[in-house]
Amino acid sequence: MNFILFLIIGAVAGWLAGLIMKGRGFGLLGNMVVGIVGAFLGGFLFGILGLASYGLIGSLVTATVGAVVLLFLISVVKKN
Repeated sequence: MNFILFLIIGAVAGWLAGLIMKGRGFGLLGNMVVGIVGAFLGGFLFGILGLASYGLIGSLVTATVGAVVLLFLISVVKKN
């Protein structure tokens, strides 16, 4: 059950990050990948900054922040 919840949070976080960064999503699979990688990146960044998030909303915020950072880094690399 936790794995399914992790995928749902990843998909929603990827979709939100797509809306924030480009104004659209990347399809279900693309949103999941961006959200899941973003969740790991967000957890890492929150740990470095000494921030903590709890519960479903906290996980969603962490994953979304990480996904936005990931999309930003990808856009910077693509421009060069």
